[in-house]
Amino acid sequence: MGKDEFVGTWKLVSLESRRSNGQIVYPYGRDVLGAINYDARGNMSMQLMRSDRPAFAINDPQKGTPEEIKAAFEGFLAYFGTYEINEEKGTVTHHMKGSSFPNWVGSDHIRFFEFSGNRLTLRTPPIHVGGISVTSLLIWERMA
Repeated sequence: MGKDEFVGTWKLVSLESRRSNGQIVYPYGRDVLGAINYDARGNMSMQLMRSDRPAFAINDPQKGTPEEIKAAFEGFLAYFGTYEINEEKGTVTHHMKGSSFPNWVGSDHIRFFEFSGNRLTLRTPPIHVGGISVTSLLIWERMA
């Protein structure tokens, strides 16, 4: 195994997060849309979005109301950078060069991985979201 297993474009099948109290939540809704790309040179990018994000009333990305901008930001997550695989630990580390969440720029995010057929499962270690410890499980399917 190695980069060859990861290389390609993957579409998101599901995303669920488990809070430390055991509660399952769907941070981008049950019909979340997403894609993750890994190339052979070690570059990657990822995008997630709510499928039900409301459109702005005015067709101008710089003319949204505060409520529209808030919904757009909270309903979308994207980042890009490089990646590194640790086969022994079963992890892939995303080295973030850019992110829609500014605090992640320059940080490293570890994901535990597992392959099954044409699917890739990524699991986060516990992270703090809204003051609560959360572990997320993302299932991706290879696109042809």
